[in-house]
This record gives sequence, C-alpha cells and structure tokens, in this order.
Amino acid sequence: MHKLSLLTRTIPISIPSRLVSRNFHSGLKPLFSRPRSNKPALCTRSVGTMGSLAETDVLFYPDVRRDESVADDYHGVRVADPYRWLEDPDAEEVKAFVAEQVKLTDTVLQSCDVRQKMNNKITELFDYPKFECPFKRGDKYFYFHNKGLQPQSVLYAQDTLDGEAEVILDPNELSEDGTVALSVYSFSENAEFLAFGLSASGSDWVTIKVLRVATKALEPDVLCWVKFSSIAWTHDHKGFFYCRYPTPVKDADAGTETDLNLSQQVYYHFLGTDQSEDILCWKDSDNPKWMFGAEVTDDGKYLVLSIEEGCDPVNRLYLCELDSLPNGLQGWKGKDELLPFERLVDKFDAKYEVIANDGNVFTFRTNKNAPRYKVTRVDTRNPETWTDIIAESAKDVLDSAQCVNHQQLVVSYLSDVKHVLEVRDLEHGTLLRTLPLDIGTVSGISGRRKDAEIFYGFTSFLTPGVIYRCDLSEDSELTVFKETSVKGFDRTRFETKQVFVPSKDGTKVPMFIVARKSIALDGKHPALLYGYGGFNISITPYFSASRIVLIQHCGVIFAIANIRGGGEYGEEWHRAGSLGNKQNCFDDFQACSEYLIKEGYTQPRKLGIEGGSNGGLLVAACINQRPDLYGCALAHVGVMDMLRFHKFTIGHAWTTDYGCSEKEEEFKWLIKYSPLHNVSRPWEKPDGLGVQYPPTMLLTADHDDRVVPLHTLKLLATLQHVLIKSSKSSNQTNPIVARIDTKAGHGAGRPTKKMIDEAADRLSFFVKMTGAEWTE
Repeated sequence: MHKLSLLTRTIPISIPSRLVSRNFHSGLKPLFSRPRSNKPALCTRSVGTMGSLAETDVLFYPDVRRDESVADDYHGVRVADPYRWLEDPDAEEVKAFVAEQVKLTDTVLQSCDVRQKMNNKITELFDYPKFECPFKRGDKYFYFHNKGLQPQSVLYAQDTLDGEAEVILDPNELSEDGTVALSVYSFSENAEFLAFGLSASGSDWVTIKVLRVATKALEPDVLCWVKFSSIAWTHDHKGFFYCRYPTPVKDADAGTETDLNLSQQVYYHFLGTDQSEDILCWKDSDNPKWMFGAEVTDDGKYLVLSIEEGCDPVNRLYLCELDSLPNGLQGWKGKDELLPFERLVDKFDAKYEVIANDGNVFTFRTNKNAPRYKVTRVDTRNPETWTDIIAESAKDVLDSAQCVNHQQLVVSYLSDVKHVLEVRDLEHGTLLRTLPLDIGTVSGISGRRKDAEIFYGFTSFLTPGVIYRCDLSEDSELTVFKETSVKGFDRTRFETKQVFVPSKDGTKVPMFIVARKSIALDGKHPALLYGYGGFNISITPYFSASRIVLIQHCGVIFAIANIRGGGEYGEEWHRAGSLGNKQNCFDDFQACSEYLIKEGYTQPRKLGIEGGSNGGLLVAACINQRPDLYGCALAHVGVMDMLRFHKFTIGHAWTTDYGCSEKEEEFKWLIKYSPLHNVSRPWEKPDGLGVQYPPTMLLTADHDDRVVPLHTLKLLATLQHVLIKSSKSSNQTNPIVARIDTKAGHGAGRPTKKMIDEAADRLSFFVKMTGAEWTE
C-alpha cells in the first residue's frame, strides 16, 4: 500500500500512513479575508522595535479579549483557557481578530526590503519543468508534468515513451486561481476510466468524479464527503471502493469547520449510479475513531481492508474474496449486512502492507518484531505460520517494497537518511542487483508486476530531479529518461555535508548542512535549521528553489536535523521521540542548533528555525524552552494546544504519537511542553537578563482542516499578551506576528503562486530579522 502523510514538507501531521494522495475538497468562501487597508493595527500601547535591526519600526499590537472564567480541570489541576473563544471560526469576533493580525503582519512585511526581490528570484528559479515518474495503465503511459509556473501539475498520456503527449486532466481549468487540486486518483484496470478526487482551497475534503479517458468526457458520478481515502477499482471495471464520512450536520464552508471526523465507512460505487445507492461494505460503530483503507489485489481476487486506530505504524488486516460473493457485489445491493471478511490480523501489534499475492499466499512488508521492517509471507489457509523472505537489516530501514517483472521486488532502504535501491527475488528475497543512486532521495517508483519496465525518480538538495528507466527483463544498463535543469542554478558552487550531533543524552542525531563551497567558519553567517521529528516520517534530501535563493543570494546556511520521532532509523527512533519521550525531539533540535553555533557556522542572533505541522510544534516548544538560542522562528500550521488537539477534526488520530490529556499520566507529559501553556517572560528568570523571544512568525490558513487555525490563533494571542500587552516593563521588542492565508489549507494542493508568495514573505522576514544581506 502507498503512503499519505496527514500533518509538507510542510504537509505532514499525519493521517494514517496507508493512503496515497496528491493533495485533498471543498471550500466555498474564504473565512479569513485580508483587509484592503494597509495601515498599522491599532492598540493601546506601542511595543518597541522590530528586532535589533530596525530601530525606527514601532509595532502596535491589537487589544484582544481574555475570558478569565474559562478553565478546565485536568486530574485536579486547573488550567485556564482565556482564548477559548478563538476556537469558533465562524464568530465575528474571531474574524475581527484575524483581520487586525493580518494588518499587523502586513506592516511588518512591508518593512522587509528584500521581499519583492525574494519573490522575483524564487519565481525565476521555480520556473523549470517538473516531471513525475511515468506509469503504465492499460496500454498507455501516463505522467504528471508542470511546465514551470502552472498552478497545478497536469496529467498527460502517451502511447509510447517517445509518442505525442495528450492532456488527460488539467486541474488548472477547474478554477481561476488554481486552488482546486487533484488529490487522489485511480485508473480502472483497462484504463477506460479515471476516478479522481478534487480538493478545494487546500481542504482535506475530497469530491470524487469519473472521467472516460478516450473521450475525456465526465461521467455523471459525483461522490461527496470523502476524506483520507484511496480509490480501488474492481477488475471488471464496473466500480470502485472508497471511504467517506457521514454528511456533516452543520452547513459550513467545507474545510473551515473544526468538528471531529468520526465514523468513517467503506463503500462500493457502481459507475452510473447515484451515491445514495452505494454499497456499505464496512463500518465499526463501536470504534468511531478508527479509519479504513481499501485495496484490490493485483489479481483482482481480494479486497484488502486495512484498519488503523491512529497514526502509529500498526494496523489490522482483513481479506474479502470477491469471487466468492454470491452474485458478486451486485448481489449485495439492498442487503443490510457488511461484506464477509477473513480477519487475517485482528490486533494492533504491527504494520502490514501487502506487496503481492499468489492466490492464498500473501507477501507483506511489516515491522512485526522488526522495527526496521522486513518482508514476510503467509498462506492464509495456515495463518499461524509466517516465513521471513527478507530479514530485518541490522541498521537500515526497509522503506518500501514493490513487486515488478512477475517475480521480482524493487526494494528501497533508508541508510543514514539516504536511499539505496535494490532488486531482489520475490520467492526467496535474494539480492539480484543494486540500482545506482547518488546521495539523496528516491522520489518515486513506478512499475507493475506484469511489466519488466520500471521508472524511479531521484532528488537531492542540489539535484532538482532525475527520472531513470530500467528494463529488468534483461541485464540492461540504467538509462536517464528525464533530467531537470534549472536556469540560473549552478550546483558546483554549493556543497552538502552530513554530520552526527550528540544530543543531551548522547544519542547521535544526523544533520545535513547545505551551503556555498569553502565558507569561512567564523560564526557570521545567517543559518536556517529545519526539523520535524514525529509520526514516523523521515525528512530526506529534496530540492527547494526558495532555499537555493536563500543560500545563493543571502549567504544563508541551510540545515535539516533528522531528530528522533521521525522514521529515519525505524520504529525505535520513532518511539524515542513520541509519547513520554517527546522532550527528546526538542533536546535533539537544540543540540543541532548549538552545534551550528559551536562549529562557527552561525551565532544565536543569526540562527533561524523552521518547521511545519508537527514541526511547527517543535519550533514553538523550542522558543519557549530556549529563546536565547535563536534569532528568528518560523512555525507553520503547528499543533500548539496539546491539551485539546484531540477534540478537532482528525486530531484524535495523533494521540498515538502525543498521548491524550484525558489520561493523567499523559496529561503530565503534555503540560510540560505544550506551546500554548509554556509561554513565559525570559527576562524575569534568574539567568534571563537581556533575553527575549526571537522574532516569530506563525503561519496558518483558513481551510486547514488538518491542524485547524485555532492552534495558531490561541498561541499568537497568548504570546502577545504574556510578552507584551500584560507586562509593564516588557523587554520584548522582537515582533510576534502571524501570516494567515486564505483559500489554503495544511499545505497540500497549494497552487504555485501561493507557495511562492508565502515563501517570499516568510524568508524575507527571516532575512531582515537575522541581518542577512542580499547580493545579486
């Protein structure tokens, strides 16, 4: 099965890892609209200057109401929540709060001298052709391509690899501003039909439609209220399985609501019928938080049902033999019963991903007694006996395995956060060949069991993209199918190194450092450190045009810290940074920060930190714990209220990584680092003379229904109150602002211009606050 992250590289908090997606549906009107006025926001007192770099720029923070009567009792501990009212996205008072904060942020951004230069250069560098790996369906090749600055990538088809390309689906024609995106898709087995899901304004909600490929005509089918779903066709081409939630009770702008996502169900849709006639295949009323994934095996004989209770890499796995259904699925119409499933794995003790099956014999990728994963096999007629085919590696993580060329596997390993690709025998797991790779990331693999031809994509910090083609039917050499070049970028001027930094407890944490060649380690360079550290997600090397602009024109050193909580070294690494061990993530990140300072790359006032989603939590926790260590903080779409996150949309799924405040022991973990609950005035501490919070920009968007905007809004109000508004002798002169986007979500599906505008805003803020100088 394929992966989808719920918390992007700004996108990941996680949703269950079983899903594949490109992006995600429906937003009708923007809630947080930018005001036309660019005048500074008004308030009762002024707050000093923007950092130490612009002594004439005085900010005025708006007055924000606090309701001191709101508090919760957590196991005998009273915790105030004076900004609870900011949790209602439809309230006029919340809209007014957002409008005032937008004015404030616009005032700051207008003072960032390099903002327009940054936008222009990122746009210039981003304007290069982008390709994804071709894949075969039916007798055609399909692929996604963006010419450079198109809002969304376009789906093309070719009869042969050197044939004429034709557009199959262009999402850019679906909206004027590019905010309707293709989030999930699946071809019928014969490629006659394409079922595809569209998301609007960055929301996770998806509407599924069906295209007849030959004529490019839309079928009448429209399926609503789909979320966190794959699309799995039966091999008779009559329809497909998908997952949806009950229709919401509230008539809200889809994507702006905060209600919990509960009671997901699996349906089968027959082409040409109304959604109301779809067959309910599976639900679990006793466990409304559980989520499902449906997959049809390559031979078309089985429906595989994966059940997950959260974001942990564990699942139950059930099988339904489709050929054994009396009168097939058509015979299930009108029945008041669920499909009959064989419960192959019926407890949450490990993760099981189907790689292939030969009749009753199934091959899986699993972490069962193998935290770095292995490949194992079972005959479902004898489910007690499992045989390992590829044993767990002593060090490397078996990241993926895919069946190709009839009886072979393409296996991807993660070795010290760098990918290694191998071809192995399916029957015994024997190594047949290693496919050449530079140091970096396998960005995609495409191939089918019935085809000998495979494609795989590669990227790195300094490689925009290469797609390789290999024919496994013979001992052929690898060929470069597509290689991307970026005008104005000379990779020979830059270098990447990897270091291993000892954390507080001695654990060695890998960190990549990207910079111009031969820089002097004199501590004078601005630096930007990125981190994530959660949900078993690995942050591997990847190319970023905006990052190259920062390094090339501002002399910035960029670093990624592969801290605990991620998947870089398997489940043990993940566990070491989750639940009661979450502080390890912050310790690792702070250790990497101190390394950059100690080794002469930068100094505290020039060191910025950045992270998105779970990484936004990371950044916010670190400025609470070590405000003295940083010169700028960029926290995207972060989980900031660790006591209430589980009450909104899909937040309940994250308790497997964080814990839940409703349990006393877990409340004690969470209250110690929850960003919202640990803001304090550093200058009032015994060793805090002259210390203040770094210039901070929080980022969120009105249609983020993954990590809902209330997290950012409540933390923003709290930071401004504690550090500035409530202190008669505040030392806080560094700005505390938020960039609040409209018609955008957690990150997926964002059109190119929105991505560029956001990057230019946050990076020009970073450049100004750290004193970086622009050079052409």
